[in-house]
Amino acid sequence: MEDELFDQILTVFNNLVAWVAAGAMVFGGVVPYIPQYRDIRLTQNAEGFSTYVCLVLLVANILRILFRFGRYFETLLLWQSIIMICTMLIMLNLCTNVRMATELSTKRRSFLDFDWNYFWSWSRFVDYVQCVLAFTLVAAYITYLLLDSVLFVETLGFLAVFTEAMLGTPQLYCNYQNKSTEGMSIKMVLMWTSGDTFKTGYFLLTQAPVQFWICGLLQVFVDITILFQVYYYSRYPQKPVSHTVSHTTSAKAL
Repeated sequence: MEDELFDQILTVFNNLVAWVAAGAMVFGGVVPYIPQYRDIRLTQNAEGFSTYVCLVLLVANILRILFRFGRYFETLLLWQSIIMICTMLIMLNLCTNVRMATELSTKRRSFLDFDWNYFWSWSRFVDYVQCVLAFTLVAAYITYLLLDSVLFVETLGFLAVFTEAMLGTPQLYCNYQNKSTEGMSIKMVLMWTSGDTFKTGYFLLTQAPVQFWICGLLQVFVDITILFQVYYYSRYPQKPVSHTVSHTTSAKAL
């Protein structure tokens, strides 16, 4: 009787842990953007957040969804991509509205202008949506044509996770150029490091496709390198360099 009760408790506990892990996997990636969203709403200033981060994550997660048509992976990872895409669109909408309200120039830039100089710097949220839809349709069509090619499918999966894994490199390079981590949110980097570590462990435990956990390890390495920069530049201050927050700063920064 006691053994049956213990087994039931253990089963309930295992199910609870599985649900918590699944929830963390699906929603954990968007948590760092919640304080960023609140800061932009409160300050009505979006200069500290790079919309290029949204571009990288949109491309990575769209490619990941297309990869699933050629190589099945866990449904939780699919939902993770869908929720991340929605989150990035919400961030883009907020940033666009804030910048339109504060922009002095009356010149409006549109996606349909096809001006490369203003790529991903458009004036309206609908322009970003048009670009995302155009990319999705083209990528989906190419995937449909080459879905029978194992090389293409595996390359598609690698590009999806590798793009996301490289998200921290702009901040890494920016810190190196400035010889300082001033203006970078250490709390944000710590959140990303813990999230990426958990995610990589999840990939390994669930035997996700090899592209996922290899690029997950790379992502953790980039995060740790950024944290090392924090330690190094605080312990050994370099020559001050005047700089401003650039538009290409990564989301892992601010």
